Amino acid sequence: MSQPLKEKYKSEIVPNLIKTFGYKNIHQVPKITKIQINRGLGAAASNNSTLQQTIEEIRIITGQQPIVTMAKKSIAGFKLRENQPLGVTVTLRNTLMFSFLERLINLVLPRVRDFNGLNPNGFDQHGNYNFGLDNQLVFPEISYESVDQQRGFNITIVTTAKTQVEGFNLLQSYGFPFKKN
Repeated sequence: MSQPLKEKYKSEIVPNLIKTFGYKNIHQVPKITKIQINRGLGAAASNNSTLQQTIEEIRIITGQQPIVTMAKKSIAGFKLRENQPLGVTVTLRNTLMFSFLERLINLVLPRVRDFNGLNPNGFDQHGNYNFGLDNQLVFPEISYESVDQQRGFNITIVTTAKTQVEGFNLLQSYGFPFKKN
């Protein structure tokens, strides 16, 4: 399976980042290490059919079986019991990560309604990027008939960048459409 983004990283992105930031070693150049996708279900997690549908949707979107996150301890104020399901999460690395990234950039983000670009303020101090999607229907793998309720999820792109600027330049080089400030 061809991975155009991985090849683009080696041939275009690395030389551009070396030139921009003046890295002395190729291993100093930031790269994407993993993509974390989370969906918290809240009260709906106690409904087994909703939980199973969410697991199936995330599995179809990512190509990898998600794990169910459980409550670590009981909190009466939140009506939460220990080992109660809260949501699902999946971590993508290597081939699945680049496949998901390519679909995200080229197919999914252009399908988001009223999309003006990703918020450039979603970076943490270490160059990792967080953003959320409000709707699972923007993924072409999900059919409208199979969805009972629209639920969003959070996507975290973890990089080896040391600063926000490095992370921003890395993701912009990959083709992420950021808003112009």
